[in-house]
Amino acid sequence: MNPEPRPFAIEPWTIRETRLSLDGLGQTESVFALSNGHIGLRGNLDEGDPHALPGTYLNSFYERRPLPYAEGGYGYPESGQTIINVTNGKIIRLLVDDEPFDLRYGTLRRHERVLDMQAGMLTRDVEWVSPAGRVVRVRSERLVSLTQRAAAAIAYEVEVVDRPVLLVVQSELVANEQLPEHDDEGDPRIEEALTDPLISELHRSDVAGTTLVHHTRSSGLRVGAATDHEVTGPDHKISSEATEDTGRTTIIARIEPGQVLRIVKYLAYGWSARRSLPAVYDQVGAALAAARYTGWDGLVAEQRAYLDEFWATADIEIEGDAELQQAIRFAIFHVLQAGARAERRAIGAKGLTGPGYDGHTFWDTETFCLQVLTHLAPRAAADALRWRHSILPLAYERAEQLGLKGSAFPWRTIRGQECSGYWPAGTAAFHINADIADAVRRYVAATGDVEFEKEVGLELLVATARLWRSLGHHDASGRFRIDGVTGPDEYSAIADNNVYTNLMAQLNLRVAAETAARHSRLAARLGVNAEEMASWRDAANSMLIPYDENLGVHPQSEGFTHHELWDFEGTKPASYPLLLNFPYFDLYRKQVVKQADLVLAMQLRPDAFTHEQTVRNFAYYEAITVRDSSLSACSQAVMAARTGHLELAYDYLAESALIDLHDLAGNTDHGVHIASMAGTWMAMVAGFGGMVCDGDGLRFAPRLPPALTHVTFGMRWHGRRLRVHITREEVEYRLMDGLPMRLRHHSEPVALADAPVVLPIPVADPVEPVEQPAGRAPKSRHPGTV
Repeated sequence: MNPEPRPFAIEPWTIRETRLSLDGLGQTESVFALSNGHIGLRGNLDEGDPHALPGTYLNSFYERRPLPYAEGGYGYPESGQTIINVTNGKIIRLLVDDEPFDLRYGTLRRHERVLDMQAGMLTRDVEWVSPAGRVVRVRSERLVSLTQRAAAAIAYEVEVVDRPVLLVVQSELVANEQLPEHDDEGDPRIEEALTDPLISELHRSDVAGTTLVHHTRSSGLRVGAATDHEVTGPDHKISSEATEDTGRTTIIARIEPGQVLRIVKYLAYGWSARRSLPAVYDQVGAALAAARYTGWDGLVAEQRAYLDEFWATADIEIEGDAELQQAIRFAIFHVLQAGARAERRAIGAKGLTGPGYDGHTFWDTETFCLQVLTHLAPRAAADALRWRHSILPLAYERAEQLGLKGSAFPWRTIRGQECSGYWPAGTAAFHINADIADAVRRYVAATGDVEFEKEVGLELLVATARLWRSLGHHDASGRFRIDGVTGPDEYSAIADNNVYTNLMAQLNLRVAAETAARHSRLAARLGVNAEEMASWRDAANSMLIPYDENLGVHPQSEGFTHHELWDFEGTKPASYPLLLNFPYFDLYRKQVVKQADLVLAMQLRPDAFTHEQTVRNFAYYEAITVRDSSLSACSQAVMAARTGHLELAYDYLAESALIDLHDLAGNTDHGVHIASMAGTWMAMVAGFGGMVCDGDGLRFAPRLPPALTHVTFGMRWHGRRLRVHITREEVEYRLMDGLPMRLRHHSEPVALADAPVVLPIPVADPVEPVEQPAGRAPKSRHPGTV
């Protein structure tokens, strides 16, 4: 049996597509998406058609939509928020002697697209024969600037090969694009389409460019988009025109064989909920002028310099699996794109690569993405938490509506209001508040940023601690209980004393008390006194953590291990994911786990479990976890590595890393899985590197799977840059720059200064194999199968 052809060539720093598949356009549009965290351009073809899903996105630019309920209830969110496809500036149409350049017609001799992760650029090379026999070569280069937040640019070249040709190039801005209908009704992962959400306010043109300004119908947001062009080559004519929803710049030239017409298209975007029409118009005009002043070569050089500096710390090098090497870099690159210039806006589950999940941000931003950004791009992590701080007034309001103290952050949102219409998996998932607090703790621990702790972190910690103190209660035995909540596992809901929730709330309460005591004057301004801090410590110290003495494991929540086991043997492969084929009622009352929950608790709170408990828990939950969520494989990889199941960890790592390059979830067409990509970094660094960042500092316990001969990764720690090189027998810790530091290696203290330190890796104890549900084991990945 021949193996399936790989969708992309395996290369260390690029994602290369060597032949065009119209059926695979949706996946490649997401994989080749470019973003800086503020602007997102899907990897659509330059000419616009054919496409699977056109997409141009601005972070947090959304439209409101109703949330219909069959039966309403108090506290239900009244409206949803959906990211919308804004004005598309990517389109460059080409006519060759009056025939449109359309790959569905004529003869396609060559088509290649390359995403260069060192250059931060998407390149396309095409050789096409028109139906009339005219041969042209088209080359385009596209970037979204990581240095100029509001700018993007495209260099577009057309070369005539065999005979003189009259070329007409139409470079466009298009608002309210027609979006394709999809047949995924019933799948909650697919966004709800909105029709013509933008209302024109202004359209202008000059000789070489156009500007369009629109506002949304309901959310009241205003967006501006502008283009400008530089044209070089044979004699040509350029003109522009604009209507309400279209700006078009037309370049006409007669080209001889061997001649090249080159066009550089500069794009600028801006939006605001408050600025006036003239202000937004001027805003995009200024961004466009800055990009034009920098020029194409300048933008390319700035992009490369930015990424050179980033990769000097962020790169992970592995030996033994070329495809996985490529996938790991791809994952890190997309996490950077999602947050690099978000600047106090949310980081969505799909970044800005597609409209999946309506463009919402969830708890996995803090739990997965910010773990990566804290150590690789700490400024971006701080900005994401500043966004959470900015929506505290809405979180206070939501908590009050629910009859609680402190803040109740939304489970899914764009602007800050709760947008989940299903309260058992939304409102009841209070753990998001502890996830935010933990991201604050990790950021401060990794950076030592005291000013951030005082200005942002303290209030977030206080607000979330107050929530837990009011949500939970002491029972007759003095134990602090948190009842009726939903943990990370979405196949369980409204449970009592979910272990993940309780442990993360416990840490939240403790860190809030410690931080408030450290900054007592500032805490006093928030109304915190010694009595309140004592109540937080008391709740934390008496927190109920359920344990099943008969099985010797922690139940995911109180009573969970008494539930009936799901019939895994009788569940057909086509019935996964279960949420699309079985009622939640059935899922909620059975032992079946969608995604790591108790296992994630062990990853984030290793101090709360003995080694023996960790081993038994991991084995128990492996047998009932079906991984119907992209968030699961990476956490299972981390805990498989920590419990000595290195080959299993390697298999899970591959699943996490390849989820979009192989479209393993079947929905990459609606955007890449940013949290799973962040989890790929976690699997490498926290799994095989054994890295833990806590109040005691930085510690490592590295071990490699048999397939890998060495792994090298870098990270930032208190302004320093650290590089860790792991082989099967030893590890080298090297301080690349910064003051001397201390860390721990397999519990042993290590002093690190100018010279690298090389230490042996202890031999691992043998482990008993673990089993997964029938048909749900990860695909085995061993040397020779890559």
